[in-house]
Amino acid sequence: MTAVETQASRFVFRILILALTVAAAGGMGRAQVVADLPDAPQSQTQPQSAPASSSSQQSSSSQQSSSSSQQPAAKTKEQQSEDELKKEEKQRILGVVPNFNTTDNQNALPLTPKQKFHLFFKSSVDPFVFAAAGLDAGEEQATNAFPGYGQGAEGYAKRFGASYADTFDGNLWGNAILPSLWHEDPRYFRKGTGTFWHRALYSASTNVWSRRDNGTWGPNYGNVGGNFIAGGISNAYYPSTDRGFSLTVERALTVTAEGAIGSEFVEFWPDVAKHVFHQNQDAPKPDAPASGTGISNLGSPQ
Repeated sequence: MTAVETQASRFVFRILILALTVAAAGGMGRAQVVADLPDAPQSQTQPQSAPASSSSQQSSSSQQSSSSSQQPAAKTKEQQSEDELKKEEKQRILGVVPNFNTTDNQNALPLTPKQKFHLFFKSSVDPFVFAAAGLDAGEEQATNAFPGYGQGAEGYAKRFGASYADTFDGNLWGNAILPSLWHEDPRYFRKGTGTFWHRALYSASTNVWSRRDNGTWGPNYGNVGGNFIAGGISNAYYPSTDRGFSLTVERALTVTAEGAIGSEFVEFWPDVAKHVFHQNQDAPKPDAPASGTGISNLGSPQ
């Protein structure tokens, strides 16, 4: 079997695995803890010799101080984005598959470089990623892909390590290093509205056209560049018969295509869950307006 035929057979299987894992990402947000404040102290009986005006001023000052201390401090943009990431890192498809780097908020605040590295780390150490690498290695072992690795436990271990290294390197360069350098947002901004074809084209295009930290859109250097860099690094651990420039390009283009399929899965999964599994995974709808006020607060489609 030639290298191209081997890649073609693995491509079908990796669609099923990487379509689920492409959205695995997330940042480790810091919890905002606010301590409960004690009740305001009871006013003490003032000596008769103290003037009434002094007692009134002290009571007013105490009330102002208590009111001021109970008002929460305004959060910075970084703290607000961390709060958003805390919600995103709880997202899982069917309660198992991580969906950390997907957001329905088209106006989500940009991530700092530190948060982008958290997103990469979260997606790289999730147990499902190791399970996916194990399944991938098992499929390669069964079809004797990369025969230079051999068979048995050693061959499986090499295939497992190579599969996980591909995912790790792709996440590191495509979700952390390059997006930080080029000020790109590595998350997937789910559209959720519009016609099927409009959403499908938008979803596929995000693999080569991404959102910037300033809210504009441009070429997705991070994703495409990360795939090529990861493909180049793989030459260090793949068998000698599966190395070279042409194979590096082939792997990079294959992973990019797989990413497009994964984006389609993430875009339409809430629709599938709603109609097939009767699960409503969309963002909660606003409260119904009171009678006589008319319909209000309904956003227009993106």
